[in-house]
Amino acid sequence: MSWRDYPKVELHLHHEGAAPPDFIRRLAQEKSVDLSRIFNEDGSYAYRDFAHFLTVYEAACTVLQSPEDYRRLTLAVLEQSAEAGVVYSETFLSPDFCGGGDVGAWREYLAAIEEAAAEAERAHGITLRGIVTCIRHFGPERARPIAICAAETRGPFLTGFGMAGAEMVGRPGDYAWAFDAAREAGLRLTCHAGEWGGPDMVADTLDALKVERIGHGINAIDDLALVDRLAEDGVTLEVCPGSNVFLQAVDSWQAHPIQRLRERGAKVTVSTDDPPFFKTDMVSEFDNLERTFGWGEEDFAEMGRNGLDAAFCDADTKARIAKKLEAVR
Repeated sequence: MSWRDYPKVELHLHHEGAAPPDFIRRLAQEKSVDLSRIFNEDGSYAYRDFAHFLTVYEAACTVLQSPEDYRRLTLAVLEQSAEAGVVYSETFLSPDFCGGGDVGAWREYLAAIEEAAAEAERAHGITLRGIVTCIRHFGPERARPIAICAAETRGPFLTGFGMAGAEMVGRPGDYAWAFDAAREAGLRLTCHAGEWGGPDMVADTLDALKVERIGHGINAIDDLALVDRLAEDGVTLEVCPGSNVFLQAVDSWQAHPIQRLRERGAKVTVSTDDPPFFKTDMVSEFDNLERTFGWGEEDFAEMGRNGLDAAFCDADTKARIAKKLEAVR
């Protein structure tokens, strides 16, 4: 069957990383910025490996220079997600890119993003919530003002805090101050771990940062006692199979551990990470999971339930989204 119209929940989406290449190219032309080096001849993003991907990602962000740019970006991203059947999404937002970590400037960017999210919900029926992320390779000290930005703007739309970026920079405990500040402000917590780092990085993230979700987390499979801990503690994994395969964090779809993690009892969800960078969307993810592991409607219904259970939104929003997920049964 076609999974395009099947209602989906996506928890792991980088806002700038979801920018359609055409949108970034058009914005660059408007601002007379030459970004030709970051595009292939077919118009897609061009990069060699994960390290270069981060460089290209940050280059694309250079043309996102104002709250209005982010309003337009949000509309483009949510239209793209809604076309793939996403009814609820959470997006990673960084004040590093939205006002340079200044709380006042960040408020203006956040207001523009939230306004666009409301417009997209009216137009496309997709609900968005925001998760502030500090950037790991910017260092622990830089994470502190980002956590303050998050704490100062917590609300119905901005509900979580996390960390993205180059996983092998530092150890989780180096960033504990930022996570403690976010937790004290009432924000829900997630963190990238176990995409490139081993099980020890996942365990250290749980111990030092006390998160309730892990972004990726796939290398936990190399320590079954850790997988059991994730299952027992109800920690949800934001798994991005297409991203992992494209970046060669795993060798192939067949080698991806999502099914083994699930069979061991870990709660897994499916997301796209930075979809245009990795030539994917949620329909492609579902198609590949069906093709590789034989997943069908019951499996994807479980993904929706897992995602909604772990979502950083209020009970009324969850009840409303649950009705959309149940409509296909």
